[in-house]
Amino acid sequence: MKVILAGGGTGGHIYPALAVAESLRESGPPNLEMLYVGVKRRMDADIVGRSGLPFEAVTAGPLRVRSPLAVLRGLWQLALGTVQAWRVLGRFRPNAVFATGGYASVPVGIAAKSRGRSLLLYLPDVEPGWAVRLLSRLASKIVTTTERSLGELPREKVSVVGYPVRRAFWSTDRRAARERLELPQDEKLLLVAGASQGAHRINVAVANQLESLLDVAHVVHVTGGADSLEIEEARRRVPEALLERYRVLSYLDDMPAAMIAADLAVLRAGASVLGELPAAGLPAILVPGVYEGGYNQRKNARYMEEQGAAVVLENDELGRLSDVVRDLLADSARRQAMAAAARSLARPDAANEVAKLVIAVAQGQVA
Repeated sequence: MKVILAGGGTGGHIYPALAVAESLRESGPPNLEMLYVGVKRRMDADIVGRSGLPFEAVTAGPLRVRSPLAVLRGLWQLALGTVQAWRVLGRFRPNAVFATGGYASVPVGIAAKSRGRSLLLYLPDVEPGWAVRLLSRLASKIVTTTERSLGELPREKVSVVGYPVRRAFWSTDRRAARERLELPQDEKLLLVAGASQGAHRINVAVANQLESLLDVAHVVHVTGGADSLEIEEARRRVPEALLERYRVLSYLDDMPAAMIAADLAVLRAGASVLGELPAAGLPAILVPGVYEGGYNQRKNARYMEEQGAAVVLENDELGRLSDVVRDLLADSARRQAMAAAARSLARPDAANEVAKLVIAVAQGQVA
């Protein structure tokens, strides 16, 4: 049996595929072969490479852009990537393709259809974007994170399974996580992480309010590859006694440990918050990203807020970030309630359930 996993460009699309791959390795047939097909970006190759899965890249680009020239470029990239994916499928000859949405999965999904291969599609976000809406017409089966998505996809194809989360979230506790990251056991810990590639507005807000944040907590700040100048300037303004409370990282592979260790997080509201915050039982301040072409993360953020697991802070409200952090860290009862609300959303078996569907689709049990 051979399975292709597809999707990339953001961690929210890559990590659920890797979680399903973990389950397939454990419970799939002994002759199972897997190949991950992502986009030609270093992040995709790096993250997938650390998982041990073989990786191939195809060309893909966003179409939800304002510039007509950028739209034409995206269409050209889609056409080129589809040809590349068609060739990859011809060589690998998968029994099934599992796609996690995002523009990176579109060429592979179209190639799967043209090759007569079964497609299992996963929607990690609350709201489907154009890629999932397109691929939903080609898929044999669709799985989603939440029931909120049911009205926006072909109902007869859809099952709600939750967000597949990596096993590392279920295999450690707070004490062990803090020991692994060499963090103090008895002090408040704030985790700040814009996304797999960072978030400029969040980084700048932290830089401008760093001393106030360090007054109330140790801070682990995952910045992404940019903004190093702003962060370094902010560090120079902070008293020496507080600097030991501040850890800056461009990327953190062991994000499960950081989330389990933290008392509170400041995050973008990408798809991963729907699964990883519940798995970690972590209260959060969610800052929804707003991107070119109208895409934004507000529905993910508002969903978590409505469930009682998060507080939403818009980009133009980041000037009061330290005040919101201070209030939440001072209110242990509220944070405990938010943590309990987050845990109630956890779906520990999601990766296993999707893995079972991948096998069923590969075996032709799902038409």
